[in-house]
Amino acid sequence: MKIGIIGGTGWLGGAIARALLDTGFVAQGDLWLSNTSGRRDGFEDRPDVMITTDNRELVRQCDIVCLSVLPQAFPSLDIDIGDRLAISVMAGVTSAEIASRTGARRIVRSLPNAAAELRQSFTPWVANAAASAEDRDLVQRMFTCCGEAREIGDEAQLDYFTGLTGSGPAFLALVADAMIGSAIGHGIDPATAEEAVRQLFRGGGRMVTEAVESPGEIVRTFVDYAGTTAAGLTAMIEAGVPEGIGRGLDAAFEKARQGMSGTPPVSG
Repeated sequence: MKIGIIGGTGWLGGAIARALLDTGFVAQGDLWLSNTSGRRDGFEDRPDVMITTDNRELVRQCDIVCLSVLPQAFPSLDIDIGDRLAISVMAGVTSAEIASRTGARRIVRSLPNAAAELRQSFTPWVANAAASAEDRDLVQRMFTCCGEAREIGDEAQLDYFTGLTGSGPAFLALVADAMIGSAIGHGIDPATAEEAVRQLFRGGGRMVTEAVESPGEIVRTFVDYAGTTAAGLTAMIEAGVPEGIGRGLDAAFEKARQGMSGTPPVSG
């Protein structure tokens, strides 16, 4: 089984490729990556990985073709995937558009995020009717190499996941940056502020993910305790932080719905 990733040395394609190699899902000699430069950036220590600038050659050589290019660059691809399994990690590009542009019949759309390289991504994915049970099993195993993966039943839901989990690491980075900025504003030196907040996210992330209580229950527990944490949470809630987060997710959702054309899809 040979896997090809078009855009495979980019930030997301490269993260997926390294996760597949590190877990042994694919051997170096069975992995093809394409880019526009032919450079091996990020794969200098993996000499048997095939790097090419020829997307058509990648398709000819591989059984599985992963599309990892910017959505706005997708219309310029000139390839014929045919009966090969096509796996897209592009936001806002529908299965119908992929089929029309590439001739692919067996199509899976997915939305991993950059934490794939750390094997900490959550990857929702959906397969079209032509994809077989074997295809679905392979995709689930493939994205489990990158963290957690789950098949969903409705392709339209992927647009919401674009913001929720696809863009999620960047949203968390915004929160972390705001906390660092506040600490610096109170006289804490930048290096110490950054170290403190990074460790906060490590420990706090484990607490949220490993606790028996839901995140909402954790918040309510601290609010009910009526201490300093409650004071901070109450001020954030009154300042509209939850609503602001919701607006951010809605904006990402709407951007994903606009797809390649830049305009909302027509329904009905």
